[in-house]
Amino acid sequence: MESIDKLKSELKIRGFSPLTVRNYTFFVEKFMQRINKSPLDLNEDDVKIYLSEMFDTKSKNTIMLAAASLKFFFLEVLKKDFKNIPLPKKEKKLPEILSKEEIINLINSTDTIKSRLMISFLYSTGLRVSEIVKLKIEDLNLNENTGWVRKGKGSKDRIFVFSKGLGDEIKEYIEMRGKENLYVFSKEKPLTTRNIQKIISGTRKRAGITKRVTPHTLRHSFATHLLENGTDIRTIQAILGHASLNTTQVYTHISSDQIKKVKNPFDGLYPTI
Repeated sequence: MESIDKLKSELKIRGFSPLTVRNYTFFVEKFMQRINKSPLDLNEDDVKIYLSEMFDTKSKNTIMLAAASLKFFFLEVLKKDFKNIPLPKKEKKLPEILSKEEIINLINSTDTIKSRLMISFLYSTGLRVSEIVKLKIEDLNLNENTGWVRKGKGSKDRIFVFSKGLGDEIKEYIEMRGKENLYVFSKEKPLTTRNIQKIISGTRKRAGITKRVTPHTLRHSFATHLLENGTDIRTIQAILGHASLNTTQVYTHISSDQIKKVKNPFDGLYPTI
């Protein structure tokens, strides 16, 4: 449909991620199939009907995503009002956090060197899984134990740090696998995020951890342990690449030198005896 093509084009032009393009397109297509009207005839009452039906089977977060998709579609593609749609508040769930002991157990339960390094790297950097799969060898500075996320969420670059001990292992791994590899954990093409999710799921089972563990769990644990170590919350915000702090629109700018001085939580997992 022409309107769907316009939606995809508008999303891509504005720099939305492929995942957002896919999600927004999915909900708009479902909406149009359900309402079965010409785009010119669509109105806010149609949106209310569609969203109200979702309350019977979908979570509030799913409904919020559907509403955001339709809002963009109405305002930016159809050029119609979307101001009279009452939206549910987003569910606020505390993220699952692993203790340091559980992190050690998870790392020790990996079945390959590559899996151990990927899980260790996710925890030591706090990177999103979508960022680690696209991480190139040239993005790492193994002498300073730093790296750069290129075009992360919001198409922004940012610096990150990782443990010196882990950096030595990564360097050895890269030399062993061949420096001609383009990516840190793959050769010519990025790994899929699903691949890493499956690795973590299998490792969690071997470790006997009953909590739900995903790549984002390691990111949450990293941030929590940094906070417990006394790292300033604004520095953590910069490291994680968050645009806002505590759901506000306050932007904080931290120098790369300050980020490099952060005590990495990975170094505390194996204290020197």
